[in-house]
Amino acid sequence: MGPLSGIRIVEFAGIGPGPMAAMLLADMGATVLRVERPAASGLGLNRPRQFNFLNRGRRSVVADLKSAEGAALALSLVEKSDGLIEGFRPGAMERLGLGPEVCLARNEQLVYGRITGWGGEGPLAHAAGHDLNYVAISGALHSIGREGQPPTPPLNLLGDYGGAVYLVMGVLAAIIEARTSGQGQVVDAAMSDAATSLMSSAYGMHAAGMHNGPRGTNLLDSGLPYYDVYECADGQWVSIAPIEPKFRQEFFQLVGMAPDWLARSSDRENWPALRQELTALFKTKTRDDWCALLEGSDACFAPVLSMAEAPDHPLQAARDGFIEIDGVKQPAPAPRFSRTKSDLPTPAEAPGESGDAAMREWGYSDSEVQDWKDRGGLLSGQKG
Repeated sequence: MGPLSGIRIVEFAGIGPGPMAAMLLADMGATVLRVERPAASGLGLNRPRQFNFLNRGRRSVVADLKSAEGAALALSLVEKSDGLIEGFRPGAMERLGLGPEVCLARNEQLVYGRITGWGGEGPLAHAAGHDLNYVAISGALHSIGREGQPPTPPLNLLGDYGGAVYLVMGVLAAIIEARTSGQGQVVDAAMSDAATSLMSSAYGMHAAGMHNGPRGTNLLDSGLPYYDVYECADGQWVSIAPIEPKFRQEFFQLVGMAPDWLARSSDRENWPALRQELTALFKTKTRDDWCALLEGSDACFAPVLSMAEAPDHPLQAARDGFIEIDGVKQPAPAPRFSRTKSDLPTPAEAPGESGDAAMREWGYSDSEVQDWKDRGGLLSGQKG
């Protein structure tokens, strides 16, 4: 099931963007096989397997890629794959004998997907880094935060997981192209590139002189008083974003503000007074009161929900935005497809827990599986 049913991806286990990309592909129906290293504890940031949502939807095998037989098993899997995902530092796969040149020689239609921090080439290619560093160099981090305050780290959404989405997009585009040309290629997805690309609209506004003020003083960075969050009487928060005049007019009417604010609100000189009035206004009611008044209207409003609250919001219930797997609630696959709906993802497994079944799913016979075990290429997995 799923629109990617029939596509095979071999994933070399890592952390962050690689598993996220593999999860997205598996959620859409691809058969993804995760190759785990021996003693792989720590790859899930030490959380119990059922809480490592990024590893759901796929089986795994355990192989020591530093051994000749482990590398041979990996190349055997590559021969049967449409795509490959790896997130090691540049040169690591080449040192293992599993670089693009070797893999493409074994499977000329293979799409070799690489996710790195700074890209495979360039002055920082071999430097260590994490999401925050990649977002910092893109110009995004400098733009996020309140006026007069330091830049605010946006979790690890833009670099790690923005990078994962770009990796998936590149791998799928290359698989489509390979079916026409008969030739595979390397997809170089850098997290710094992804963060920069996601800033395209912001850079356009900057070039047009529409986002040139200090941090926290521009339209979409909390400078605009009607594109911001406000505290309510109960200490909870709400968000408002009625940027367009027609939406702003409805917002002002619903909250009972003076009609002249519609015209005055477009003048930057009036923003401090408007912010002061909105701050006082929202503290007159609880978040639930404001939801009852504004939610579902064209006022461009939503409550600011915690991760504990979000799964129970009516929107999530109506769209099945969260699902339960192995007794744990987690975000559902996205996007949705009208015809090629995917099955419910399977729980994350311990490394190599279903290794034999995974190999058979990949097209190996029982005797071939046993042969790889006897040769030391396929190692014993862990129990769930």
